Amino acid sequence: MKTVVGRSVMLRQARFCTAGTLRHDWTLEEVDKLYKLPLLDLLHKAATVHRENFDSNEVQQATLLSLKTGGCSEDCGYCSQSVSHKTFVKPTPMLTPEEVLENARKAKAAGSTRFCMGTAWRGVGKKNSFNKVLQMVKDVSSLGLETCCTLGLLDAKQAVQLREAGLTAYNHNLDTSRSHYKNVVSTRTYEDRLETIANVRAAGISVCCGGILGINEEEHDRVSLIHTLATMPEHPESVPINALVPVKGTPLGDKQLAKGQKVTWVDMIRAISVARITMPKSMVRLSAGRSDFSVAEQALMFYAGANSIFTGDKLLTTPNPEFSEDAAMFELLGLKGKVPYTGATAKFRPEAWADVGEDEPVVLKTRVAGVKAASA
Repeated sequence: MKTVVGRSVMLRQARFCTAGTLRHDWTLEEVDKLYKLPLLDLLHKAATVHRENFDSNEVQQATLLSLKTGGCSEDCGYCSQSVSHKTFVKPTPMLTPEEVLENARKAKAAGSTRFCMGTAWRGVGKKNSFNKVLQMVKDVSSLGLETCCTLGLLDAKQAVQLREAGLTAYNHNLDTSRSHYKNVVSTRTYEDRLETIANVRAAGISVCCGGILGINEEEHDRVSLIHTLATMPEHPESVPINALVPVKGTPLGDKQLAKGQKVTWVDMIRAISVARITMPKSMVRLSAGRSDFSVAEQALMFYAGANSIFTGDKLLTTPNPEFSEDAAMFELLGLKGKVPYTGATAKFRPEAWADVGEDEPVVLKTRVAGVKAASA
């Protein structure tokens, strides 16, 4: 009887958003109580919120391309591209705008409606190659795709330039809690990340900001990260939830490999569920590490509120399911793709966007011959 009563009290205390109710005043205690709910109760709450705000069978497919791989001056403990770590990754020259446009065309033909471009940089700084990135954004946007970049630190002027080029979204993850961040990277601060996010928001670009599970954090770090995101003045339009893919030679990857413990499907469902409940209008993106989970486990993550995946066999430098595997999963689960610039990204549609038809059905297809995935 005591256990039943205690569980009932916990359920009453763990309030959650309903359709049309956006909160930015979540307390850390509330988020923690949500995270600690019995798994099936948490899953039910998240699924309910998800269905009040989204078509539960719609999952956006995005493609991630590495524009410039390796040689990064940052010392992120999880990243294989840092010059501080001895990994299999070797620095490569930056792709040309023509190469990027060809990759984008093939990604669109394979069913993607968002095209993401990343560079192994600390930040844009005064790099001449930033002008190439601006051209790439213009070119990819002209195809009718949502565009996203992750280029490191940005100042206010650079954010405006990206917006003027037609950029839809900018990815800049907080990775973990403020208190644990110093254990992950020493070459930048949490405040640096928040400043870039503020610059992106001020420029009128959609914010893509989430975190990584499995970087030697504790449960309270996961709770704190979600609390930080859910109490921003505006919730990120996209919240990626990543599971670390440990790479030999990286400090955090080596720790996870030594322990023989990976992020579990339960870890992912708890993080996705709490993100969905506290940020009901945001896209929750099931990102890196997806290849470690079965179709059944991924199905539970979609049920909990994840409504975007990356397609293609590589994410920057780590493995990802093949296009054909995802096509089979979509068919089995009855999932459909998301039309670009609908829902959370509708207001970020560029004025010069190509007319591809907003009612055009989006179907995830098998691999298109010659698709070049993120080249690392």
